[in-house]
Parts: sequence; C-alpha cells; structure tokens
Amino acid sequence: MSISASMVKELRERTGAGMMECKKALVETGGDMEAAAELLRKSGQAKADKKAGRVAADGKIVIRAEGGKAVIVEVNSETDFVAKDENFIAFAGAVADAAMASGTTDVEAFAGENLADGRSVEQARTDLIAKVGENISVRRIAAVTANGPLGHYTHGAKIGAVVALEGGDEELARDIAMHVAAINPTCIDESGVPSETLERERRIFAEQAAESGKPPEIVEKMVSGRVAKFLKEITLVGQPFVKDDTISVGKLLDKAGAKVTSFVRFEVGEGIEKKQENFADEVMKQIEDAKSKA
Repeated sequence: MSISASMVKELRERTGAGMMECKKALVETGGDMEAAAELLRKSGQAKADKKAGRVAADGKIVIRAEGGKAVIVEVNSETDFVAKDENFIAFAGAVADAAMASGTTDVEAFAGENLADGRSVEQARTDLIAKVGENISVRRIAAVTANGPLGHYTHGAKIGAVVALEGGDEELARDIAMHVAAINPTCIDESGVPSETLERERRIFAEQAAESGKPPEIVEKMVSGRVAKFLKEITLVGQPFVKDDTISVGKLLDKAGAKVTSFVRFEVGEGIEKKQENFADEVMKQIEDAKSKA
C-alpha cells in the first residue's frame, strides 16, 4: 500500500511523533492508522523505559494561581537544551494546568490524570520522551491555599515560590514570594526550626566558644548571640528583606499588619545527585587501558 503525505501528516498530528517515525509505522502496519498509532505508543513507552534510569536534573518550574489557590510544579529534563524546547515548555504548562484542575499533589496518582488534549499525563510524558530523546519526569507538585492574599514569583523558570498571607495585599505577597525565591529561607519563624537542628547548631557554637578560653558566662552569651544570628539567617521573618536590607521581613510584615501562613519554594534539580563527568580522567583511563592491552 502506498503511504501518502497526508496519512503521515494525520498520524503525526495524532501522536506528536516525528515524520520518519510516522511513515515507518504506517509502512509496518500496511497503512492502518489505528495500528500505526498503537505501534508508536508502544515505541514511545519502550524509549521511556530505556531512559528511565537517566538523571533528569534540569527542567522548569511552573506556577498556576487562581483565587485563593496556587499550584507549583517541577518538570524535569536531562538538559537545559530540552528545557527550552517548545514541546517541553508546552508539556510543563499543560501539567501545571492539570495539577490546578485535579488538586492532587501525589505525583504517582497524578500520572493518571488527563491533560486538556485528552491524553493522560503519563502518555504525554512518554510521547515527549520519544520526541525529544531525553528522560522527562514530573518530579513534584505542591498546592498552596490562602484566605488572604496569595503571591507567586518565578525566576528564569528555574526557581519558583508561592506565599500565602493573612492580611496585607497581593503586592506584598508577591514581594515576599520574590524574597523567598531569592534568599531561600528554611521556615517562616523560629517555631518551624526542628529542635534537633537547633541543638546541633548550639552544640557546635558551644564547642567553638569554649576554645576561646573565656569564662563560662561569657561563653554562654557568645553561644546565645550566635544562635540568634543563625535563626535570623534561616527564618523568613528574621532575614533582611531582599528589596530593602535595612528592614527585616518580619518588620515589613508587621508594618502591613500581615503574617505569612505558608510558603513553598522549588528550585530545579535541588537535591538530585548529578553525575559529574571528568573527561580528562576518562581520556587518561582509555590511554592506560590501551597501554595495558598493547
């Protein structure tokens, strides 16, 4: 059977696969459009399975917000090149839209949700892997709700933050989200610092201060001062405001009669162990191997 250009075009529009792959699938199935589409889906899943073990530590952060609700998602690729590809960008946006609609933050369950085009998230993901040739993953989703103002900010698509306020206004909420994105506080205030973290830092400071040889009461003051400085550095309310370092975020919120009820910050690839390639060492190893075989 002769495979026409219009048949290839139709299959490409249905599956998103490349032209050559579509033509090959149609040839293999004797022009049966349904069978060709199924063949391409299986091929896409096979490619996805093959690439599943590859580290995807680049990608994009996308935020969607409406009313008192926002979702923030991280979608990963292996390289920045693919992260800037229009197909990847469209997929990440569609994932964020679906997350906003579904309300689920469970990534495994979310894979079965449908995108606007009717495909499941997982099917769209495997189709994209087949198209771009890299491992793609929906790594995490978080949702933030607020009774008051809700602010969000993204920096270069690699860092995103969402902040919920009680009191204040949306401009303040966005400013705080910008601060969270830039400075990366650990928690809102001292109450959010794990007790084991505080004890560990206090112990380290005490050991350092004791080496000074100063009297115990002076050592205690030194430790208290260093703990206070540590808390200012890691808590949102203790940090100097990113747009005006003469005032802390806490003081800024107090002036507006507002407080932060929650925040979420995502940074692409944070916590993912990336394989470090040392090409010089690799070349030397190859040379040594060649010598040993000579």
